[in-house]
Amino acid sequence: MTSGFGGATPPGTGTVPAQLEVVIPPLGLPGLLRIPDDPQSIVIFAHGSGSSRLSPRNTAVARALNAEGIATLLFDLLTPDEEADRANVFDIPRLATRLIEAIRWVEHKSSVGHLPIGLFGASTGAAAALVAAAKLPEAVGAVVSRGGRPDLAGDALPHVHAPSLMIVGGADTEVIELNELALQQMHCPSSLEIVPGATHLFPEPGALEMVIGHATRWFGEHLAIHRHGHRGKSDRDAS
Repeated sequence: MTSGFGGATPPGTGTVPAQLEVVIPPLGLPGLLRIPDDPQSIVIFAHGSGSSRLSPRNTAVARALNAEGIATLLFDLLTPDEEADRANVFDIPRLATRLIEAIRWVEHKSSVGHLPIGLFGASTGAAAALVAAAKLPEAVGAVVSRGGRPDLAGDALPHVHAPSLMIVGGADTEVIELNELALQQMHCPSSLEIVPGATHLFPEPGALEMVIGHATRWFGEHLAIHRHGHRGKSDRDAS
C-alpha cells in the first residue's frame, strides 16, 4: 500500500461509490456526494482555510470512509467572491451556517436522508463543525477534527453533545495546546489523538493514514450508536 492522498485502495468493501456533483442551497454551493453500496452513515466535510471541496487530504479521508460503507459530502463553504476575502475563512458563524444548511439538505435528500450524520472538520472548519453540532444536537452523531482549531468554536464548546475526536500532529505543538484547552470546555465524550512527528498538514509518510484510521474508527463506533437510536425513534414515530 502506498502512502499519500488516496493512491492506494483502503481496506473495506472495495466497491466504487456513486459520485454525484450536487448544489447546496440556498447559495448554490458546489459539492461532491459519494454514496457506496448500502451506506451505513454519511460524513459531511468542512474544509479549512485556503481549501475547498477538492482538498486532496479530505478527498483521501473521504475515499477511505467510502470503502468502509460511509457516504461522504465535500462542498465549498464559501462563494468565489467570499473566498477572495481571507477574513471569511475565520468567520466561524458564517461557516457554521453553511454547514447547517448542508446538514438540512442531506436530511431531505432521499438517498441519504435516513443516515446518521457525522462531521469532519479541518483547521477553521473544525470550529464550524463543532458550532453546527451544538446547534443541531439531534442531527449530528459524531465529530472528527483534523489539525483543527476547536478553540474558535468559543461558547459553543460546552453545548456540543456529539462525541468529538481531535486529531493533531505531534509536531504541531501550538495547535495541540489549543485543542487541549478546547477539550477542557467540552462535556461530551471526547478524545485527543496525536500523530507522532506529524506537522499541521500531515504530509509525513504514514501520517494521513493514521488520521484515516482514527477517523474511521471514531465514526464507525459512534455513528453506529446514533444509527440505532434513529431507528428506534423512527419505529416509535411510526407506531
